[in-house]
Amino acid sequence: MPLTEFFVIYPLAFVLAALLLGLIVGSFLNVLVWRLPKMLTREWRLQAHDLLGLPAETPGPAYNLMLPHSQCTHCGHRIRAWENIPLFSYLLLRGRCSSCATPIGRRYPLTELACGVLSAFVAWQFGFGWQAALVMVLSWGLLGMSLIDAEHQLLPDTLVLPLLWLGLIVNSFGLFVSLNQAVWGAVAGYLALWSVFWIFKLMTGKEGMGYGDFKLLAMLGAWGGWQILPLTLLLSSLVGAVVGVIVLRMRNAPASTQIPFGPYLAIAGWIALLWGGQITDFYWHSVGF
Repeated sequence: MPLTEFFVIYPLAFVLAALLLGLIVGSFLNVLVWRLPKMLTREWRLQAHDLLGLPAETPGPAYNLMLPHSQCTHCGHRIRAWENIPLFSYLLLRGRCSSCATPIGRRYPLTELACGVLSAFVAWQFGFGWQAALVMVLSWGLLGMSLIDAEHQLLPDTLVLPLLWLGLIVNSFGLFVSLNQAVWGAVAGYLALWSVFWIFKLMTGKEGMGYGDFKLLAMLGAWGGWQILPLTLLLSSLVGAVVGVIVLRMRNAPASTQIPFGPYLAIAGWIALLWGGQITDFYWHSVGF
């Protein structure tokens, strides 16, 4: 029996396979979240040196998503294969480096777990097919860029723009919405936050958000069409405001402290893509329309 037919007949097997795949991808996302900002910083420094006519820096050892091999950030111990199994290795090592016993950050297993659960849920929601596969890819990208933005207040073009183009490509086949709706979703998504940015800047003289937020909302519009944008903005604004106030109070930080908006946009957009129609219908039914 072909594997594709097996997954169609036994949907639970597809969900379990998606869970395992998600755990593996989550392990890769840990590397991506740690290394990509450093890679971009190196690239920007090289570009700045070239633009200013400064002497080129001596190139150091290769640093990318593959090299150097994963190692303990405290003692430099090279992570062996059996120490790099998603979730299992963390539990086996009891959350500590096998060489220096330094605690391993909880973000690593939590990222793997979140990626696995998201992948399994998407598999269960859509069933075996192209929609499930593509929404998994979108979910992985949103998770990775949310973690980077939360830590560095950065939404890398290297993640956002390929997913934007992918959304337009898949919708050229009408997989989620029509191509017309996807194109106008990308346009409206970018212009919506771009307009808010400039209105806020003209009124206050300050920048209220980064350009990456414009591109992220454009990317979500390319996947779900312009229809998901109002719900995405509403949910992200409400959750961002509530969580932002809580975080600022917990940290005793001033109200002017910048809070990354990307994670809230990503969560809201993901929800709107999966259940936007049902949420909107429920709302209008509740108010009597």
